[in-house]
Amino acid sequence: MTQAREGGGFDALVSIRSGRGMASVDRVMRFTPQFPSPKAALRYARAEGLAWARRH
Repeated sequence: MTQAREGGGFDALVSIRSGRGMASVDRVMRFTPQFPSPKAALRYARAEGLAWARRH
């Protein structure tokens, strides 16, 4: 996911859901770097999300 910053640029976010029903958990991670475009932010979020999933 991406989110526009108020002063310009974009943030990269990842949402990872696990579990089912009442036992489901949704983790949302927002990364520190600011990106010049939504495409760049999305590319970074995808790479970081996949890396996190491989470690866990």
